[in-house]
Amino acid sequence: MWKLGLTGSIASGKSTALAAFAELGVPVFSSDEAVHELYQGEAVPVVEQLFPGVTKDGAIDRVELSKRVLGHPEKLKALESAVHPLVRARIAKFLADAESTGAALAIVDIPLLFEGGHDYGLDRVAVTIAEDETIRKRALARPGMSVDKLDAILARQMPQAEKRKRADYLLYTERSVAATKAAVKALVEALRAAPQGLPKGSQ
Repeated sequence: MWKLGLTGSIASGKSTALAAFAELGVPVFSSDEAVHELYQGEAVPVVEQLFPGVTKDGAIDRVELSKRVLGHPEKLKALESAVHPLVRARIAKFLADAESTGAALAIVDIPLLFEGGHDYGLDRVAVTIAEDETIRKRALARPGMSVDKLDAILARQMPQAEKRKRADYLLYTERSVAATKAAVKALVEALRAAPQGLPKGSQ
């Protein structure tokens, strides 16, 4: 089974690409969704211990938590040290479960895949790409996003130029959603048809 990582800058089209993979019947894992679930259950005690007062109605208040850690690298590192192992455990289980079903391909969406430096046992990595101006426009349209918050997020992320160099496949999302879906479909078909010898390339 091909284990394909999916990553890219904030608002670069990862969610659209991941949904396109899922529509084609490919097993997919979203790290963001996993964190959201953990913040409503398993991770609540440890995060509350690190940042007292961030729990609301039995779940982590992500807005409040964001206020606590953004701009404070040491606090962010402590949070990641507590939560990331839980996410990695879920990824390992997801991949094992997908392989046990006989799937030829499984996708793991990890926003900070390159930045984190962890070996997830992935075979290849696809990176979503959009123009910097488009990324800023998309991100700033999100609820609760501000220029300062976006700049802080981008400061933690590897520049797109470096991501391009490390990618095995590039998924350009600058065009329409239909075009992104077509690129994803082409990549899935290529991987399913020749998983052992497919060369690197752009979609």
